[in-house]
Amino acid sequence: MRIRTESKDDIDSVHQLLLRAFGGEDEKILMERLRMDPAINPELSIVAEDNGIVIGHIMFSPATLNDGGTLHQVAALGPLAVLPECQRRGVGGQLIEEGKKRCGAHGYPLVFLFGHKDYYPRFGFVQARAHGFEIRQFRVPDEVFMVAELHRGALESMQGEFHFHSAFEGLG
Repeated sequence: MRIRTESKDDIDSVHQLLLRAFGGEDEKILMERLRMDPAINPELSIVAEDNGIVIGHIMFSPATLNDGGTLHQVAALGPLAVLPECQRRGVGGQLIEEGKKRCGAHGYPLVFLFGHKDYYPRFGFVQARAHGFEIRQFRVPDEVFMVAELHRGALESMQGEFHFHSAFEGLG
C-alpha cells in the first residue's frame, strides 16, 4: 500500500469510494466544494493506493478558531473513507497520521473533527469541549467533537469557537 497526495486522475475513484463508504452524496458534494476553493492545499487531500486502486482517502481543510476576537488558522479532518472490504487493516490510521504530519508542517497547530468516540482517540484526538473549544455551527454531542494537538502547547494556549470551512454548510 502506498500513501500519496491525491491527483486529478484520482477524483472519480475517490468519489466512488465516498459513495461506497458512506452510502450517500454528502461527502462527495463536500469534496467537490472543497476542490473548487483555490485556498485548499492539494497536499492535504491524501489517498491510500493498493495495486493501482484507491482504497482510502482523507481530506484536511482550513478552518478557524475564534479566540476572543483573535482568529487562528486550524485544520479540519473530513471526510475519511476506506473501502468497506479494506477496513480494519490500518488504512485509515495511516491516512490520519500522514495528514496530521502534513498539517503540522503547514503550520496548523490543531486539527478538529466530528468522529467516532472510540476510533479517533487512538490517534491523539481528545474531546474538544473539555479543552475550552466550542462549536455553534453544528449541534453535536461532546464525545464526537474532537481535537488533536499538532504543535506542542496548542491545547493549553488556545481556546474559543471552532468554525469549519464554508463548504461544510448545508450538508446533512
